[in-house]
Amino acid sequence: MSDANTAAGGAIDPRLLEILVCPVTKGPLVYDRARGELISEQAGLAYPIRDGIPIMLPDEARKLDA
Repeated sequence: MSDANTAAGGAIDPRLLEILVCPVTKGPLVYDRARGELISEQAGLAYPIRDGIPIMLPDEARKLDA
């Protein structure tokens, strides 16, 4: 695998991204490849991706700056 395809949190299956939603708002998520996070703009949270696995727990999410 080349460095250009390696995300900060590990590679994530694109099919998984299509079905995941924010557990708080049930709204869409935006994949931030550079930071290795899934962003919920509605909830103001960024869910980490660790070893290619999205951690979809609100307690583990980073609050987005306003």
